[in-house]
Amino acid sequence: MDRIGAEGLQSVVQRLARERSLLETLFHAIEEGVVVVDAFGRIAYFNSQASSLLGLPDDAADGAPIDRYLPDLDWQRLLSPEASLDAEPPVRRTEFEVQFPRPRYLRLYTAPIELGPPASPARQGLALILHDATEARQRTHEAVESERVHALTLLAASVAHEIGNPLNALHIHLQLVERDLRKLRLLSGLATPPGKGRRPRTRPDSADVGEVLDRVEKYLGVAQGEIGRLDYIVTEFLHALRPTPPRLREGDLNEVARATLDLLRPELENRRIMVRESLAKALPDARFDPAQLKQVLVNLIKNAMQAMGPGGSLSLSSGTGPDAVWLSVADSGCGIPPDRLSRLFEPFHTTKQKGSGLGLLVVQRILRAHGGRIEVSSNVGQGTILRLWLPLATPPPRLLPQPAPPGSGQG
Repeated sequence: MDRIGAEGLQSVVQRLARERSLLETLFHAIEEGVVVVDAFGRIAYFNSQASSLLGLPDDAADGAPIDRYLPDLDWQRLLSPEASLDAEPPVRRTEFEVQFPRPRYLRLYTAPIELGPPASPARQGLALILHDATEARQRTHEAVESERVHALTLLAASVAHEIGNPLNALHIHLQLVERDLRKLRLLSGLATPPGKGRRPRTRPDSADVGEVLDRVEKYLGVAQGEIGRLDYIVTEFLHALRPTPPRLREGDLNEVARATLDLLRPELENRRIMVRESLAKALPDARFDPAQLKQVLVNLIKNAMQAMGPGGSLSLSSGTGPDAVWLSVADSGCGIPPDRLSRLFEPFHTTKQKGSGLGLLVVQRILRAHGGRIEVSSNVGQGTILRLWLPLATPPPRLLPQPAPPGSGQG
């Protein structure tokens, strides 16, 4: 400074004034609010956006305590000596709501800065960057609400469609039952035909009565089947919405496979389906919920039975991988086209005429809760294979590769 003349000093001062003016213009032009407080929590600087966000008075905010305008923040922690210039700030980002000068959500970033000379007790300060997140938060809430309404609408439409089909079949078959019951009354002489006098009671033709009763029994069988289908849809729907956490314990996957086959064997034999078992003899233990895993296998085997029809072939195999065991269910059915294979686990998407489209969704959720996965491979006209993977109860140790011997040329 001693070597600078009067003109040079004036030039330096003018340049500094221009730079200060430029920085002040930028300081007040940015959209974020900026507040600088000293080590005692007093406001040292603030821009116009901070004044708008916090309601800071232009003429009385300098030197005012910051907790007067932001009382809900932990200023003792933010301004503690531990938050030194060489350390990470104690709070880097937080969101909060203010009610003055009007309700809004603010996002706050903090960073320590140097305000005075090293020997000054008020050397350390804190820069507060305030961003108005009200509109972004509102848009997020609207998007979430819109997605929720869309999902509920899709779910309601799908459930209504799935339940509507069996209800329509029930209505039709109950009308047929009602019609045949009227005919049965006419045959037995307990009712008078429309527009005719009451005819004398005669012994009804047993062949006609037997034919009507056979039809009524058939209609009632269909109605009972549709009621069972309604119960299945509702049960699958509840399982899909409210999955139960698995009760894991160690066990042999082959035992669950054999128990499930024993449960379904009468139905398999009735459909004349040939069962092939290729279960590994020494399968390591896995951790699973036996009841839920049996539910998975029942679902997959019944799907395979419906895909094949009478006279098909069902194969159950098991084996082990590096850190998991697997169990596969294979059928000799018609297979799944590639365009449907990618949508196999979508809710209410089914390849069966009378399926709910929720069974495989439940299967996938159960396996994910077990830490496992399901793989599907299918060829049209040849059949489908579904392989379940479950992690081992005791994962094998991973050994480091042995170093190559000297002179082998390997690094």
